[in-house]
Amino acid sequence: MTSADRDPDAHDPSGEADPEGTDGASDTDSPEDATDPEIEFDGSLTRRRVIGTLFLVVFIDLLGFGILIPVIPLYAQAFGANEFVGSLLIATYSLFQFLGAPVLGRLSDERGRRPVLLLSLFGSVLAWTLFGIAGELGPLLGATNGLVVLFLARALAGAMGGNIATANAYIADVTPPEDRAKGLGILGAAFGLGFVFGPAIAGVVSGPAALNLLRGVLPAAVPVSEFTIPSFTAALLTGLNLVLAFVVLPEPPRRADARAAPEESRLTELYEAVTSPGVGPLILSFFLASFAFSAFESQFIFLTNDRLGYGTAANAVLLTYIGVLIAIIQGGLVGPLTDRFGEYRLAVGGAAIQAAALALVPFSTSWTFVPPIGPVAPGAVALAIVATPLAFGNALTNVSLNALVSLNAGDDEQGGAFGLTQSAGSLARTFGPALAGFLYVTVAYWTPFVVAGVLFLPVLFVLGGVAREQIR
Repeated sequence: MTSADRDPDAHDPSGEADPEGTDGASDTDSPEDATDPEIEFDGSLTRRRVIGTLFLVVFIDLLGFGILIPVIPLYAQAFGANEFVGSLLIATYSLFQFLGAPVLGRLSDERGRRPVLLLSLFGSVLAWTLFGIAGELGPLLGATNGLVVLFLARALAGAMGGNIATANAYIADVTPPEDRAKGLGILGAAFGLGFVFGPAIAGVVSGPAALNLLRGVLPAAVPVSEFTIPSFTAALLTGLNLVLAFVVLPEPPRRADARAAPEESRLTELYEAVTSPGVGPLILSFFLASFAFSAFESQFIFLTNDRLGYGTAANAVLLTYIGVLIAIIQGGLVGPLTDRFGEYRLAVGGAAIQAAALALVPFSTSWTFVPPIGPVAPGAVALAIVATPLAFGNALTNVSLNALVSLNAGDDEQGGAFGLTQSAGSLARTFGPALAGFLYVTVAYWTPFVVAGVLFLPVLFVLGGVAREQIR
C-alpha cells in the first residue's frame, strides 16, 4: 500500500520534519554561501548533488520498506496469527517509529546527520534480515514459532524508520529558507516512488518463476518462500544503500542559529496543536483521515486473500496499481485542480470520495456482474474499479491537508507543523490497524472498511466548517 506505516503519511513528505527547529536558519559559511545552490561541501559535491544523493538514499530506503508491504499480513498468518494479531504486527512499525523519530532526531543534533543515517540503515538491514529468517530463528529463542521474531524485527525497523526526521533535518541544513519546500518535495517524491516500485519488486521476487530459480541456485540453508525472499531482497537493497550513503553522503554543515529541540513531549505538542484554533481542525482531520485509511490498508490484503485467494505476488500487482494512481494524481492533477478549486474544496471532495469508496471495497469482491478481464476474475476487476476513485480521493485529501497545514502555520513554524502531522499520522497508523483487525475478527470482514468510510464523515464536518469560514 502507499501510506501504510513508513511515513508517513506516505504522502506526507515531511516525516518528523525538522523537529530540532533548523528551519529558517542559514548555512554557517557566509550569506553568499547560504543562497548559492552550487556551494561545495567537500570540494567536489555541490548542494544539488548532495540533495540528489539524499533523494537516492531515501528512495532506496523506502523501496526496501515498500517490498514488505504485500508480505507482512500473510507472513504473520503463515505462523498461525489471525487478522487481529497480523494487524498488530502492522501497527508495531508505526508505534516504534513514533517513539524512535525524536530520539534519532536529537541524536543527529548531537552526533551529526550522517552517522545517524548510517546507523538507521544498518538497523534496517538487520531488521529485514531477521524478518527473513524468523522461522529458523524463532525456535532458537525458545519461541513456539517465528511470530515473536517478526514482532521484534518490525519494532526494530520502525525505530530505524524514524530516520525520516534526520533526512528532513539534513534538507533543512543544506537548503536556504526559500528552497526548503522544494527540498522537502524532493524527499516526498522519493517516498512516492518507493511505495510504487517496492510492491512491484515484491511481486517479481515472490512469483513462482523467481522462487523456482532461487531454489536451484541458493544454498539449502537459505529459506526460500514468497515471504522470505522479499525480506532478503529488502535487506540486500538496504545494505547497498548503506554502502552508497557511506561512500558519497557527506556530513552537512551545521547552522549557527539552530534552535534546541523542544522540551515538550510529542504528545503534549500534539494536544496543544489540536486545541489551537488555527491548525487544530486540520491536525484533527489529518489524524482521522490517516486512522481511516490505515484501517483500510491493514485489512486490504486479508480481504483479497480471503475473498479472492490472492497471495503476495497478486496483491503486489494490485498495490502497485493503486500506488501508480496516487503518484500520477499527486504529481500531475493536484496542482491544476488546486489552482481551480482551492485546497479546502479539494480536501472536502477527497474525503467525500473516500467515505463512499471505502464502504464499497469489501462488497466489490463479490460483484459477479462485472465482466472479467482475461484471467482476472470479476471480483478483482470490481475491486480495482472501486480502488480507482479511492486512490484519487486519498491523493486529494493528503496533499490538500498538508498544504493547508503549511498555509496556516507561520513561516518559522513550518518544520514543527509538519512534524505534528507526522506525529498525528503515526498515532493514527498505530491504532487504526489494531481496531480494524479487531473488527475483522470479531464482527465481520466488511466492518473495518465500512467503519473507515464512516470515519471520514467527521472529517467532512470539520473541514466543511473550516472551509465555509475561509472561502467566504
